Amino acid sequence: MAGGKESARQKMINIMYLVLLAMLALNVSDTILNAFKILNDSLTISKTNVANGITQLFTTFENTKLKEEKARAQPIYDKAKEAQAIAEELITYIDKLKADFTKAGNGISPETGDLVERSNLDIAPGIMINKKEGEKLKSKINDTRKRLLNLLDEKDRASIALALEANDPEKAIEGKKDWEEVNFGEGTPLTAAMTILTKIQTDTKNAESDIVKKIFGKMDIAVVNLDQFSAVAVAPTSYIIAGQPYTAEVFLTAYDSKSNPAIQIGGSSIPVSNGKGSYSVGTSKEGIFSWTGTIRVKQTDGTVKTYTTPEQKYQVARPSAVVSPDKMNVFYIGVPNPVSISAPGIPKENLRVTMSGGQISGSNGKYTVSVSSSGYSKVNVSAEIGGKVQLIGSSDFRVKRIPDPKAKFAGKTGGAMSSVIIKSQNAIFAILDGFDFDAKFNVTRFTMVIAKPRQDVIILTGQGNSFNAAMKAAVSSVTPGSRVIFDNIVAVGPDGTQRQLDPIVLTAN
Repeated sequence: MAGGKESARQKMINIMYLVLLAMLALNVSDTILNAFKILNDSLTISKTNVANGITQLFTTFENTKLKEEKARAQPIYDKAKEAQAIAEELITYIDKLKADFTKAGNGISPETGDLVERSNLDIAPGIMINKKEGEKLKSKINDTRKRLLNLLDEKDRASIALALEANDPEKAIEGKKDWEEVNFGEGTPLTAAMTILTKIQTDTKNAESDIVKKIFGKMDIAVVNLDQFSAVAVAPTSYIIAGQPYTAEVFLTAYDSKSNPAIQIGGSSIPVSNGKGSYSVGTSKEGIFSWTGTIRVKQTDGTVKTYTTPEQKYQVARPSAVVSPDKMNVFYIGVPNPVSISAPGIPKENLRVTMSGGQISGSNGKYTVSVSSSGYSKVNVSAEIGGKVQLIGSSDFRVKRIPDPKAKFAGKTGGAMSSVIIKSQNAIFAILDGFDFDAKFNVTRFTMVIAKPRQDVIILTGQGNSFNAAMKAAVSSVTPGSRVIFDNIVAVGPDGTQRQLDPIVLTAN
């Protein structure tokens, strides 16, 4: 297989194809044969989809470019049709080989949907090797590839990679030195050979599609026609912070850089350089403003044509900043708090962010806040505007500690539980449900109380969250009707504080 721009589906099919070929050396079982049938069906579907895509390309071109610009589009269309015909020659030849395979393989079995003689190891080598059809196919594949690539210019040929290629292996594979021997030689089941033919047809259709797209793409290359002019005004932004200048370029879409047309805004001329005008105006007042420009171009016959830009609008507003916590409306102690910061009309790289009551780090609109004590913190946002840094906004946030987790045993906080399940566990956990941050709590100590019917109560104390040996022995004796209680549970979270958790009360059944 040759490299190329393949879809994920095509790559998967290629990998399956290689794996199945490798497995043939080990065993030709029904499983392997069925796998080749599935792969053949997938390749057929892929080939059909590509063919439909090519048909749509031609239909769209015929209904648009060929009608609108026939003189320019006809040669491009004819070359694309030539590509289609070249590919069809190879497809037709392979269809004939498939028909020979089908006839020699006694047709299609209604039970498997595959060839009746699909496991036959002699038919494919007999046709492709003994009768030299494999050698002919290799020649036709490489000739088709060459003819398709010759339809493109040298630059386009260098930028395209076609999977359609039949090369002899660099090193012999199990003694096989020729492409045809590797793909259709001794030991190749008939259904595998049929799948290989379908793959070559799919590669042919993909190559045809790539070539046709390249050919039709030539129609989209702009043709500059300097006797057709359109006035255009381009402004970097229509939302301006007070104190910033408003700038815009006014020019012709097709212009001569050696000529300088007369350009006016509101009756006043603006500077023109290399055929483009530059318009700049102060923005000391807030509000919405509009303007139009006129461009006067002297024609070759001495007459002057005037072109008018569409109305342009822009807004001047006070500086503002938006500080948005990505998770919740508070900062939590002990975990990183992601924050997004933006200021309309100001590039993110021009923002300067500081805070009180914590630390903030990051850049380009994405920041992380760390806080260590409860209360309030303030995020301040400044921006570089016109070469100066000025404060454009600030936001206050509450600072809270992470909520207490819930102590859980076998995923439950209490209630009835099978004695079998109780005996199978050896630890309790502190779980923080419904919290958006990745905050983990570790149980540091707890007390276990086991009260069995008509027996003395067992009270044990452990460190960490796992049962010690005495606890494991006590739990193993739990019977239905026993009560298992975990109390005095202490857990420590990311903020370092100890949390006294609610007890777990279980009744064994």
